[in-house]
Amino acid sequence: MAAVWQQVLAVDARYNAYRTPTFPQFRTQYIRRRSQLLRENAKAGHPPALRRQYLRLRGQLLGQRYGPLSEPGSARAYSNSIVRSSRTTLDRMEDFEDDPRALGARGHRRSVSRGSYQLQAQMNRAVYEDSVVPTSAAEASRAMAGDTSLSENYAFAGMYHVFDQHVDEAVPRVRFANDDRHRLACCSLDGSISLCQLVPAPPTVLRVLRGHTRGVSDFAWSLSNDILVSTSLDATMRIWASEDGRCIREIPDPDGAELLCCTFQPVNNNLTVVGNAKHNVHVMNISTGKKVKGGSSKLTGRVLALSFDAPGRLLWAGDDRGSVFSFLFDMATGKLTKAKRLVVHEGSPVTSISARSWVSREARDPSLLINACLNKLLLYRVVDNEGTLQLKRSFPIEQSSHPVRSIFCPLMSFRQGACVVTGSEDMCVHFFDVERAAKAAVNKLQGHSAPVLDVSFNCDESLLASSDASGMVIVWRREQK
Repeated sequence: MAAVWQQVLAVDARYNAYRTPTFPQFRTQYIRRRSQLLRENAKAGHPPALRRQYLRLRGQLLGQRYGPLSEPGSARAYSNSIVRSSRTTLDRMEDFEDDPRALGARGHRRSVSRGSYQLQAQMNRAVYEDSVVPTSAAEASRAMAGDTSLSENYAFAGMYHVFDQHVDEAVPRVRFANDDRHRLACCSLDGSISLCQLVPAPPTVLRVLRGHTRGVSDFAWSLSNDILVSTSLDATMRIWASEDGRCIREIPDPDGAELLCCTFQPVNNNLTVVGNAKHNVHVMNISTGKKVKGGSSKLTGRVLALSFDAPGRLLWAGDDRGSVFSFLFDMATGKLTKAKRLVVHEGSPVTSISARSWVSREARDPSLLINACLNKLLLYRVVDNEGTLQLKRSFPIEQSSHPVRSIFCPLMSFRQGACVVTGSEDMCVHFFDVERAAKAAVNKLQGHSAPVLDVSFNCDESLLASSDASGMVIVWRREQK
């Protein structure tokens, strides 16, 4: 059960939109001050029964003052656009090598059997990412992780800061810069992107990137953080210089369709993959502004999520019909070769895909974390080098219509156990231990007043950012041990 002070804060946050509707800055200051006072009061040691009584009375008084809460729906048009009627089906894997049309389209290629990959899966323990697998003797890594239990590591002291510059429009994406503790960016359906700096205090919005004529659906930092690429419902992608906020290039979608997601090729940041509303995935050269020859493929629905593996040789794409496709990526040419298809749940949009080469010391196999609109967070094992997926386990969350996202924790592989974090339509941020057989829930953060759409950790896990469907971005501070 979450701390009572956090439950009180959650009740206050849900009524926050009713307070001074014409002065959003006051609402932000109010909820920040409430968080501070509630944390201080929690140290007073009041009896649990008294705290629960206060929570009950607080909810009753707010209900009498402002009336019943309405259903959060500022992003309903966006979320409804990705939802299709759902038809239950068994998870199934299709091999495009058996499809003569696919063979004709891409020519011959060498078949890799599942049996032959069993050896490769064992080799992944040492060489999948060309990196050293941590061991119990990795003292520096364990020191960085805190060398404590997962529950202790993911205990949060409350809100560090609240950004509300995108109030009343959903913020579908929030991301810390790569290997950075204090630089944060978020995009909004109001058509802009905010670049924020958390240190020195007070946290500030450094600049707002404007140019898209419709909502920004996704964005990504380049490896060196000097470039951002964004996709928009206005059917364009834009390349931005993070240093001064200028737009370097505007690139129209090759199909003239709404662009819904994007990701950099992890080894060659000159190439960006985008997914659009006409069911197509395109590899784009951001230097020339042109589509790469052979770098396009069609899915069964609107492309909502993209993720590469760390070496950049495998790409997964998810669509609004409930399918996840894997592609082999040619590092020399940028060509895509369709490999496998998994139907997660037919008709349930796949809204997020995150890839990880190894999960923890106890689970080194490559894994994929998937959000789909079926009230579950799904963890898959990657069983061969064509991206075949096998369901490992699932975790209960609330997600039936909104484009909710999740992440692997960046330091999870340096400690016992392994943790993932996800948004949810219940207005909470949820933490799960993927290695714990029972009671996998590690923590739950309450404070948003609308469905939580995205989450992002900074590089050392000291701060977590979450964004919601009402436009609020909360930065949470982890307790210092």
